[in-house]
Amino acid sequence: MPIIHTSPLPDVEIPMVPVTEFVLRHAETTPDKVAITDGASSSYTFGELRDAIHRMAGGLQARGFGPGSVLGIMAPNVPEYAIVFHAVAVAGGTITTINPTYGAEEVRFQLQDAGASLLLTVPMFLEVAAEAAEGTDVDEIYVMGEAEGATPMAALFGEPIEQVAVDVVDHVVVLPYSSGTTGLPKGVMLTHHNLVTNICQMQHVIRYGDDEAGLAALPFFHIYGMQVLMNGLIANGVKVVTMPRFDLDQALGLVQSEKITRFFAVPPMVLGLAKAPQVDQYDLSSLKQVFSGAAPLGADLANEAGARIGVEVVQGYGMTELSPVTHSTVEGQGRPGTSGVPISNVECRIVDPESGEDQPAGERGELWVRGPMVMKGYLNNEEATAETIDADGWLHTGDVAIIDEAGHYSIVDRIKELIKYNGFQVPPAELEALLITHPAVADVAVIGVPDDAVGELPKAFVQLAPGASLTLEEVQAFVGEHLVSYKQIRLLEEIDAIPKSASGKILRRELRDRAN
Repeated sequence: MPIIHTSPLPDVEIPMVPVTEFVLRHAETTPDKVAITDGASSSYTFGELRDAIHRMAGGLQARGFGPGSVLGIMAPNVPEYAIVFHAVAVAGGTITTINPTYGAEEVRFQLQDAGASLLLTVPMFLEVAAEAAEGTDVDEIYVMGEAEGATPMAALFGEPIEQVAVDVVDHVVVLPYSSGTTGLPKGVMLTHHNLVTNICQMQHVIRYGDDEAGLAALPFFHIYGMQVLMNGLIANGVKVVTMPRFDLDQALGLVQSEKITRFFAVPPMVLGLAKAPQVDQYDLSSLKQVFSGAAPLGADLANEAGARIGVEVVQGYGMTELSPVTHSTVEGQGRPGTSGVPISNVECRIVDPESGEDQPAGERGELWVRGPMVMKGYLNNEEATAETIDADGWLHTGDVAIIDEAGHYSIVDRIKELIKYNGFQVPPAELEALLITHPAVADVAVIGVPDDAVGELPKAFVQLAPGASLTLEEVQAFVGEHLVSYKQIRLLEEIDAIPKSASGKILRRELRDRAN
């Protein structure tokens, strides 16, 4: 019999409404309150944000964009990101969020796979965007501001429209890309209901008060930044303070000047809060909490950072495929080193991956989760969807977890192949597919090696072609021509043969044992 663990938190009612209607629920009551700002040159109140979203939605509709249409956004965190995201939603379309530091090949793959017809970026990334759009269905590139060779985003604004009718349970509003448990990046189909659900599920975990402000340095193209920060904060009436890229000094300065109450982080940022000398130079007294995610945060580091800045440092767990949060630490109930408890409306199982038997508290097993936040599936990939979500609706996370005596979950290992570098996904398959094309490489395998500062370092084991030689610098130069910097190989080892099973599958555990 399955051993099903449920949330200790009350279930929540999920309204059946489009995501933008839910996110903008404070626009009527507090239209003059700042909703999102960069703390310098760009700022929108809740009323201004609502109006801009509906005017851009009208402009999109006027140019024929609507249900079935896809817009790609390739931009850093700026207040206008929220306008674009929700204008697409109001117009009944789908948005695919693209990492702006990607190279042209990576961007082109996502544009083609998602079926995007429009691309919006910023002047800094226009050259890459233009190259990436070649050979895709993108017929026009828009840019925030102005730049030669692109249409200004301002041209997309028109007469405001109301929400285009959509089936909120079925309609895919956003396509972020994730590698899941294995393979190349795949479009994760998230519906309006998925997004609204997960914001509601967090209401018993993070209890926002009046006049709060959240630091949004984590990228909006990533599900954590998109949902917990951009959508989640606005939906709760919290001022969002954006950062285009994380810089510790700038972040600390914003905490001080904007009276930030919620600092959302990944473990390397927490490391900075614990160790960096400049932390003592800023007034951080406004902070109520530091919330870490995207990769496991060790108990010692959480305790050290919390003691230094005088607030609790907690963490949560989730996946892009889960919209994204399923486990989180309730305020005031932290157990350092754990990811907290299942949030409202979430069911969990801990299953031995070998025997398929459910495990009791205290025993290790793969974490399975079920609930209304589970994705619709992977775009154009029924096989990968079926491998991830079983017939009973359980999503198999690929992460190994354990439940302690207090019901808190810790991620202790993974059976999925994914590498986490600075909180970003690095798919071994993507690196292996690239490296095998190098003339000096006869065979290759890539694994993650634990590292205190960044989580894991991508390491390549290479079997060289006869008579060939290869240095780490040469590998890095080759990878750098094709992939974003965080997917770079950091360690290299020559090996006589890549260990494989009888079916040809790489035996990564043998390589991890060798690396350790």
